[in-house]
Amino acid sequence: MAVEGGIRCVKYLLFLFNFIFWICGLALIVVGILVQIALHDNLSITNAAASVGPIILIVVGVVIFFIAFCGCCGAWKENYCMVTTFAVLLFLIILVEIGVAIAGYIFRGHIKEMVQENLTVMLTKYNNTEEIQKTVDRMQKDLKCCGANSSKDWIDFRADKKSVPDSCCVNITVGCGVGHMNDPVRVHQQGCHTAVEELLEENLLWIIIAAVVIAVIQILGVVFSCLLMKGIRSGYEVM
Repeated sequence: MAVEGGIRCVKYLLFLFNFIFWICGLALIVVGILVQIALHDNLSITNAAASVGPIILIVVGVVIFFIAFCGCCGAWKENYCMVTTFAVLLFLIILVEIGVAIAGYIFRGHIKEMVQENLTVMLTKYNNTEEIQKTVDRMQKDLKCCGANSSKDWIDFRADKKSVPDSCCVNITVGCGVGHMNDPVRVHQQGCHTAVEELLEENLLWIIIAAVVIAVIQILGVVFSCLLMKGIRSGYEVM
């Protein structure tokens, strides 16, 4: 027996919601991937905790695709079991996303310490590992900075104690950093610590916003599901 009246309207609203839910899943995947790329393009993370938030977002986004399919089918066919399954899974996803938001907020307090630690390690190993060398050069070039706290962090870069990597230069050319560590016209004097810290805080803020906003939208989905479940059950009882 098909649902009627206001419950039929809820049915179509739930179907529409699942399309929005699918878009939300795609948004979570995109945000998670972008944050993960930003983290590893600008900083070689030795602390695995930094990647937890983005990875959880990507996983949740993929799971959402399957849940949205279940919700669409359940709403369209007015299948009580599928709608119930959808509501339960959606509620669990909301709990996970709230957890991600809380973890992201807590993690913000450890950013400064993590950035300082990783930058120091990267500068120390600059001449030993090609991968780290490329990462540091890209970071200094993109963020227009030099060293961890200042260009003086490169004092042991060469024997003359006055040279920095070419990626520190305002106008990058081969050998532009040789002998110009303290020249603000040729070399960026500001360290990368502040720039990287701001980048990570911005990305974590987007994770928190994405998780909270989508969780609020999903709460409406749970409400619609419960209303439809009640309508479907009422129809069975009439039959």
